[in-house]
Amino acid sequence: MSTPTSVRNTTAFYAQAGISFAVALCAMLFAVLYVPVDPWVRAFFAVTTLYLTTSAFTLAKVIRDAQETQAVSARLDQARVDKILAEHDPFRAVS
Repeated sequence: MSTPTSVRNTTAFYAQAGISFAVALCAMLFAVLYVPVDPWVRAFFAVTTLYLTTSAFTLAKVIRDAQETQAVSARLDQARVDKILAEHDPFRAVS
């Protein structure tokens, strides 16, 4: 049984994700500020932008937590199998 491989993201990947998020958020905020509508519609757009942003962070955290839990479970299962294999003596007589 093989152990799960750990995939590490590069610094460039983190930078790209951060820049992409910042550009998208700034573009949305720019659109909210300069859309030719009444102030109450603009406020609604601003609140929905805030809601979308916070829910995106929450979704990312939930997915990360689920992956970490799965990785920990896989490591525990592998440790149990390794312990059983280490304790097994194929030459011991069955009594």
